[in-house]
Amino acid sequence: MSEAFKEAQKAFDEDEVPVGAVVVHQGRVIARGHNQVERLKDPTAHAEMLALTSAANYLDCKWLNEASLYVTIEPCSMCAGALVLARIKEVIFGACDPKTGACGSVANIVNHKKLNHRIKVSSGVLKDECSSLLKEFFKKKRKKGHAN
Repeated sequence: MSEAFKEAQKAFDEDEVPVGAVVVHQGRVIARGHNQVERLKDPTAHAEMLALTSAANYLDCKWLNEASLYVTIEPCSMCAGALVLARIKEVIFGACDPKTGACGSVANIVNHKKLNHRIKVSSGVLKDECSSLLKEFFKKKRKKGHAN
């Protein structure tokens, strides 16, 4: 999770919502991503999406069923859906997202009984650090008058 947190810090430094993700396969980080929505002007450029694409390219395979995703905040519905489609084995996240989280907070896409794949989920890893970075980012935005 510390590697995902480093990615979130990059997003923070680039004035993006500070979310970072890494994909681990056979004990090695094979892909990294941090939010780049503003930079790329792309609403799908979430950390998880970028890391998934990079991992699939690295493995030259659309299935990531032997890989784990570490991400600093609970994935949203778009990212959770992509994780299911990629058939990722496990998601480990830091902070819960009570507004848009789709791994149990608002919805549970990653373990929906009607979908063809379910994902093992662990939460709370470096929760305080991940949550603090997000709070600091939005506090800074509110001070500037640019809250999203």
